Amino acid sequence: MKKFVLLLLSAYSLVANPLPTPMETTIKAIHGDTIQLSNSVPQGVSGIIIHNYGNGLSAITHSLVTTQRSTAKILPNNAILHQNIPTVKTEVTTQDRVILGGFYNNALIIAPDARSYAKITQMFKKTWIHPDAYALKFMREDLTAISLKSLKNFAQTNQIGLVLIATKNRLLVLDPISQNIIDQRAFNGNTPNPMKPFFSRFEQMDISAFGWSKSKLQDYYQAIQTLK
Repeated sequence: MKKFVLLLLSAYSLVANPLPTPMETTIKAIHGDTIQLSNSVPQGVSGIIIHNYGNGLSAITHSLVTTQRSTAKILPNNAILHQNIPTVKTEVTTQDRVILGGFYNNALIIAPDARSYAKITQMFKKTWIHPDAYALKFMREDLTAISLKSLKNFAQTNQIGLVLIATKNRLLVLDPISQNIIDQRAFNGNTPNPMKPFFSRFEQMDISAFGWSKSKLQDYYQAIQTLK
């Protein structure tokens, strides 16, 4: 009986504290690159605009970030970065669909070690993009520390909506496109031996040890405190 109650409490915890999920609205009015939405929405959330061309044809035309309760700013960059997808030139119009957090079901975890990584994956149900992929970007581009710029670029390329970042005592939920922390909660992510620059299954990411690079990887906790 005690075990059953614990399982119920665990399930309730997952439901009671979910991560942000996609939401949908429409464009009510347009004022240059600022649009008014039909519904009140959280601030700092990224999204996409979908235009309906009729005859069952629609396409993603722009990306945006919410700025206030019912307004958003259209971003100048493409909604999705992919060399095989053509750039759409359609203007924004009223009644266009807006999907906020359209890729929030895809998430990347930045953690100091395997224990913290596993703990986070057990807390929530998402499609997890393994940090090995982000680690490959580090090694290819000879990066030294986690940055908002590299997270945004990686997220756009791989259609990632959320980045969960474990600190010593908090779990930060980052929207990498808007570069805003849209949620956070208590979390014990403290470990005496954090990986550099973050947990991945590559045992040796510091390629300077082999003489291939003079760059030194930044300490995990130092890097996440200075994300910019």
